[in-house]
Amino acid sequence: MVVILLVLIAIAGYLYWLYKDTLGSITTDADPSVEVPASESVKVKPVTFLLLGFDTRKETGSLNTDVMMIASFNPNTKKSTVVSIPRDSEIDLDGYRVRKANGYYAAFLSSAKKDGLEQKDAEKKAKQGMREMFGEFFDIPIDYTATINFEGFADVVDALGGIQVDVDMDMHYVDNADGTNIDLSKGVQVLNGKQALDFVRYRKSNDGKNMSSDFDRNKRESQVLGEIADKLKSFSGVTKIGGVIKAVGDNMRMDVPSAEVQNMLKTYFGMGRDDIEFIPLTGVWKSPYVHLDEAKLDEAKAALKSKLAAE
Repeated sequence: MVVILLVLIAIAGYLYWLYKDTLGSITTDADPSVEVPASESVKVKPVTFLLLGFDTRKETGSLNTDVMMIASFNPNTKKSTVVSIPRDSEIDLDGYRVRKANGYYAAFLSSAKKDGLEQKDAEKKAKQGMREMFGEFFDIPIDYTATINFEGFADVVDALGGIQVDVDMDMHYVDNADGTNIDLSKGVQVLNGKQALDFVRYRKSNDGKNMSSDFDRNKRESQVLGEIADKLKSFSGVTKIGGVIKAVGDNMRMDVPSAEVQNMLKTYFGMGRDDIEFIPLTGVWKSPYVHLDEAKLDEAKAALKSKLAAE
């Protein structure tokens, strides 16, 4: 699922000239009294985001994070690295219970509520826990968190008039329990929002054929994210930015101070697919976990750290 692409749209700067409208669409949970020193601003200092995507459909009732990405930005090179983490990845860190990567947010949230925190404060605490945990895992500081739900992704694709992708296999799957109805045929085609969402969510067919792994899904996330980035830079995309802003609506939440959102927009205005390095982590599935490939993980860590260098 690529709902997180909305976060990249907002923080990479495509909406700079409509900044006021953009801020009206993005909910920031940052303390309004906090002022970031000029020497620490994203204008001059590399920044790293934890990007989380939630499935908020009533039918699922799940708190698991189906999309998890770490994105580092360098203001000098205007380049970014985005690492996508398979949802079933085994996370084994000192001080933490071993879990699948997508199970930690719910655990942190539950713990915060048991401590007596109200929902909003508990969510803030859970995001902090996720930043700290993944920061240790990747051995880098993570500055901010951005979250978005599935519906926002589909709305943005529709606002852009659809995107062209190469569907890698026939995808047909129906699940009446959660309202899923995926019906896509292999080949290059223009997908609307619902179809694009189906494309990146697809895992299996009802007849057991054309199965799809989390690694395949991560590749599709990168593919769709790149297509949207390029379309936003095109003339047709620019003319539809107003609709994109409206589509974001209440689907996104960030803990970035408002002034820093503006600085992100200014600093990274004009980024395209060629400026973003996508690294989907890979590994081996051995129930109940994906055991990550150490070489690929080391590559991802090195790439993220390189963006944090001054250069």
